[in-house]
Amino acid sequence: MLDYNASVLVIYTGGTIGMIEDPETGTLKAYDFSHLKEYVPELSRLKFNINSIQFQQPIDSSDMNPEQWKKIVWIIEDNYDRYDGFVILHGTDTMAYSASALSFMLENIGKPVILTGSQLPIGKIRTDGKENLITALEIAVDKDPDGKAFVTEVCIFFQSLLMRGNRTTKINATYFKAFNSFNYPILAEAGTHIHYRHELMHRPLRNSKPKFHASLDPNVTIIKLFPGISAEILKATIAIPHLKAIVLETYGAGNSPNEKWFLNIIAEAVNKGIVVVNVTQCASGSVDMMRYESGKALKDIGVVSGYDITTEAAVAKLMFLFGLGLDHKEVKTYMKVSIAGEATVE
Repeated sequence: MLDYNASVLVIYTGGTIGMIEDPETGTLKAYDFSHLKEYVPELSRLKFNINSIQFQQPIDSSDMNPEQWKKIVWIIEDNYDRYDGFVILHGTDTMAYSASALSFMLENIGKPVILTGSQLPIGKIRTDGKENLITALEIAVDKDPDGKAFVTEVCIFFQSLLMRGNRTTKINATYFKAFNSFNYPILAEAGTHIHYRHELMHRPLRNSKPKFHASLDPNVTIIKLFPGISAEILKATIAIPHLKAIVLETYGAGNSPNEKWFLNIIAEAVNKGIVVVNVTQCASGSVDMMRYESGKALKDIGVVSGYDITTEAAVAKLMFLFGLGLDHKEVKTYMKVSIAGEATVE
């Protein structure tokens, strides 16, 4: 049920959706979002209040970083009590990273925070941006008969699908279906009506207020295994000053080379206090470190299973946990539990 007395805040960070074509040069440039309804006149038919705010300097999503995530959190915190929901317009390339980070930084929220964007600029006739934006806005104000929001977590809405933000990965650079949630079901699908799967939603704790976190520790890196990876690469990585965590992208169900030199280097990292999290390179499925000998070898030297967490969510979660000031033992403990619906933990 749409609440026609509701208000939504649109936060424009940058990205293709906020671009228009310069008629003289043909290049794309960001437009002033205070004139949003000029480019999307359909918004005038929505009966709820829509306000917008944009980054002083809109950025390409390739330039997104933890400092920009903090800005988004501060904007939502400052406006949390004034709006029923928030729609974040964002470039697609790093949207899954941002959605994952915000899912941890916006703890125990009771309102929808929906990220969306487009593959074509909003000024193009065939743009996917209008449908994505309009439906995201409707989801941001959708409530049950008791006036409670249907969505109470950070999500990505794209090409008719509402997905949990920290379960989502970009899968295509050109087609409109740019995202998928391989290891968690779709939360809602927009057709002639928006069909929600309420039982799948992440809910805030009762009688608890939202918490807004703005401390992240970026001393995290990713190592993707490939046939022929060398000891020199691994040694150089674990020697990075101040490195606190490695997301180790392994094969299949969490398998890695079983050679002594490889395990010795990973063990050295663990012994230095670096948290090593095992995630699969596969698009779907889960790490099972007891399934094969090589996975068990990683477990025995102290590598932590990421279960079915995405690489994007693993990176964001590690930044978040270390940003809380936790030590490596505490971080390893929290990586074994799901704190924002980001993993299916045994």
